[in-house]
Amino acid sequence: MSTPAPGRRVRVVVPGSSANLGPGFDALGLALGLRDEVVVEVPAETPTGPPGAEVRVSGEGADAIRGGEGNLLVRSVRAALHAAGVPAADQPHLRVTSRNGVPHGRGVGSSAAAVVAGAAAGSALLDVPLPPEALLDLVCGLEGHPDNAAASLLGGLTLGWRDGAHGPWRAVRVDPHADVVPLLCVPDAELSTARARAMLPLHVPHGDAAHTAGRAALLVEAVTRSPELLLAATEDRLHQEQRAAAMPPSASLLADLRASGHAAVVSGAGPSVLVLCPGAAAAEDARALVVTRPGWSALEPGVARDGALVEVLAG
Repeated sequence: MSTPAPGRRVRVVVPGSSANLGPGFDALGLALGLRDEVVVEVPAETPTGPPGAEVRVSGEGADAIRGGEGNLLVRSVRAALHAAGVPAADQPHLRVTSRNGVPHGRGVGSSAAAVVAGAAAGSALLDVPLPPEALLDLVCGLEGHPDNAAASLLGGLTLGWRDGAHGPWRAVRVDPHADVVPLLCVPDAELSTARARAMLPLHVPHGDAAHTAGRAALLVEAVTRSPELLLAATEDRLHQEQRAAAMPPSASLLADLRASGHAAVVSGAGPSVLVLCPGAAAAEDARALVVTRPGWSALEPGVARDGALVEVLAG
């Protein structure tokens, strides 16, 4: 496999996502209409010295994002090239520009969006791009689980799993019902995913595991065919209460929304709260409960049904 040719330039538009959706822990993801736009270029004239990376970022999280080889986009581009057989010594200099619309540290898949954008761009730089299943396996592996990554790559509602303990990551995509309206409730504060995961117990009671399996199965039916079942389908015993102490305002909002009959869940690891509304009227009712709270905003990003969109611009 040869290194990407100088002058090659690609653009990737990738959506953010909400993972878990209540009981679908580390398996279910929903692509949301919040998007990052990334352009990756192999300069026609490579700077002298060893290959490196120039990174320019604007929009969400721009002040906190690392540049150079430590940048997550750059690392994901190089991971795709490596997966295609391009050795480290032959990897090119990169010029990366990212305009971010996915909020950072809010539980809407910003890191997965960056991984998908970088890996999809790296694949598109090649003469022969990675097969779709290889790209899916790569991005899920880089993220460590398939929920956000599969949703950002494929769009819609995704169900991800792994073949065996060390086999490839896989996912299927299904279309959410046209009446399902995601309402994303975003707080001013951020929350580290690592901190949220550290609060989870190593073991769960058998009854909670059985409850989770039943609700996760029901959730697929509710999102795709029977939105009237969303409130029951989003009940969770596996992770939300266990992490509530890390985000008291989110836990309070979640409880109030569900007490009012809304299918609210913690979005990913939080602290955002996602409400899966069975129609526009329900979304307006839920919004009214959110906007009265200081420090919260409510967005209707819609469902991103297309996933990552890749365009070769030159080369």
